Amino acid sequence: MNKDLTVGKPETVLWKFCLPLFGSIIFQQLYNIADSLVAGKFISEYALAAVGNSYEITLIFIAFAFGCNMGCSVIVSQLFGAKEYRTMKTAVTTACIFSAVLCGILMLIGVLGCNQLLHLIRTPDEVFFDSALYLDIYVWGLPFVFFYNISTGIFSALGDSKTPFYFLALSSTANIAVDILFVKAFNMGVAGVAWATFLCQGVSCALAVFTVWMRLKKITFQGTASLFDWHLLKKIAAIAIPSILQQSFISIGNIIIQGVINGFGPAVMAGYSAAVKLNNLVITSFTTLGNGISNYAAQNMGAGKLPRIKDGFRAGVKLVWLLSLPLVLLYFFAGSAVLKLFIEQPTPTALSTGVFYLRILSPFYFVISSKLVIDGILRGTGLMKSFMISTFIDLILRVLLAVLLSKTPLGATGIWCAWPIGWTVATILSIHFYRQGPWKS
Repeated sequence: MNKDLTVGKPETVLWKFCLPLFGSIIFQQLYNIADSLVAGKFISEYALAAVGNSYEITLIFIAFAFGCNMGCSVIVSQLFGAKEYRTMKTAVTTACIFSAVLCGILMLIGVLGCNQLLHLIRTPDEVFFDSALYLDIYVWGLPFVFFYNISTGIFSALGDSKTPFYFLALSSTANIAVDILFVKAFNMGVAGVAWATFLCQGVSCALAVFTVWMRLKKITFQGTASLFDWHLLKKIAAIAIPSILQQSFISIGNIIIQGVINGFGPAVMAGYSAAVKLNNLVITSFTTLGNGISNYAAQNMGAGKLPRIKDGFRAGVKLVWLLSLPLVLLYFFAGSAVLKLFIEQPTPTALSTGVFYLRILSPFYFVISSKLVIDGILRGTGLMKSFMISTFIDLILRVLLAVLLSKTPLGATGIWCAWPIGWTVATILSIHFYRQGPWKS
């Protein structure tokens, strides 16, 4: 069901829209969490390290899919809020064509260059083969990743956050079962983990694309919508490219950090791999809520209702802080128990690595979640320069400090300290940019 986010009490509207998004991303993250869990439990600690090592490279591909999602979603949201339905449909098909071309280019790069990337991040010999195998299979599933992201972006733009939740709940649950089937029953090792994700993402993509197509057919307007429009592509790209750059540079930064971590050996890699999945579950969840706030802000921007954006900011911060509290308590006090879900018999080094990581980062979830709410508003209202500045400051600080602190007596623990510093400085910048927005009074 399509939903107009420009009417109704802002807090109620935003929460009803964003909570299904939060559920969706939990299930979305179960894809990668299931891969790591099954690899660590049913194969080996080295298999867990290989999946985690490959994951940092897959995030680069996901960054491009995410950028296409945001470019399409924000522009379609603005057009939907302004009730310009014919132009809105042209924006959808333009975004799909653009995404298909970009996906093809990335698949070519992935097929030819993934091994070089694995060498670049100093992947140990013990995990190199499995890392390369996982990546090779993942690359062939990129069309599913791209068009699923485009579809969810359109759903969100139309105010529907429940349909993607249903698809993801089904497919991610199936992914866990297929992971175990391929690894335990068929003894496929890391390849089984990768193929399970490939198949389940394909099913969820097909369902999402079909449903979007049927939903758009029901929106009527006068005249005929064009298949492609260069002007709309420029508007989509103005949102998509900064979002792609943001996510890509974050992924590149994470790859650099992964390279530093790899120098500490497979045990530290395994502990980090498990812990970073738990951390990414939280950060990606808050990022997705920020995307929902982008849709809310974009629809209200299109409708000319700027005061509702300020109300949405307050409601968004309240929501993410309420969600942060149980997550902080879980990771800080029960991190060891959660990490043991990923590793059957963790070495002391692997377990202590993951525990220190979670205890250092989790208290700062209140900080980074606030930034991601502001990012959503800045992106949804087209203030991409401000959005990019705060994002790059965060990234640069985290990468530089991770490299520098890893060389101190703190060792790997010093790397984890870089996250809170980068998050805090970037959040202060984001708050400053928000206060300078067109809704200030």
